[in-house]
Amino acid sequence: MPVNPMNPMVVQSDHTVLLEVDNPQYAEARDALARFAELEKSPEHIHTYRLSPLSLWNAAASGLGADGIVESLVRYSKYDVPGNIQADVRDYVSRFGRLKLRQGAAGELLLTSDDPLLMLEVSRNRKLRPLIREEIDQYTVRVDSGLRGHVKKALVDIGYPAEDLAGYVDGAGLSLHLLPAMRSAGQPFSLRHYQQDAVEVFHARGSVHGGSGVIVLPCGAGKTLVGMGVMEKLQTN
Repeated sequence: MPVNPMNPMVVQSDHTVLLEVDNPQYAEARDALARFAELEKSPEHIHTYRLSPLSLWNAAASGLGADGIVESLVRYSKYDVPGNIQADVRDYVSRFGRLKLRQGAAGELLLTSDDPLLMLEVSRNRKLRPLIREEIDQYTVRVDSGLRGHVKKALVDIGYPAEDLAGYVDGAGLSLHLLPAMRSAGQPFSLRHYQQDAVEVFHARGSVHGGSGVIVLPCGAGKTLVGMGVMEKLQTN
């Protein structure tokens, strides 16, 4: 049943989303989709996005909930959003964070869950089992701290991506500051607003949620300057 034929988006039951470029709401809908869908094809008139488990988990990791994702799909879709899409969005988003990586008192890397049945399921999985060093209790296992990335990859493959709250070991202090003016020309220097935003997102106020990740910006946007801004923020080697 049509909802609003003037909207720019068609959500299909195979998890693809078609977005009309020549639509007054294109830019607004594109920005919304970019938060939780992957761009697959971008020919002249119709762009194709996909709602994948990874794109939905990345959205969840950034703080976007299932209700917000479904609301965006409904807002910009020409037709009703298929029921299986709404159910899958809620299912995938709910899986993120049910497992957590934490640092133990002695610095060991622990995988924890409030759900003992889920912990039993993943700890018996052949992809994670070789990375487990000790089963502490029904809620916690100790995993190889030197293979942290492998642990996270295994959990993604299993279908339950972990929320990484283990943080990082602080490096030695390194005092540095960006100069307020360029030495060559003497002109004022500062990060552009979007570069500073990237620094703040990466740093995450020094919490365990920050300190790692990939800064994605267009060519020539100043990713090196973002890296310098991060160095100034961290003040460590």
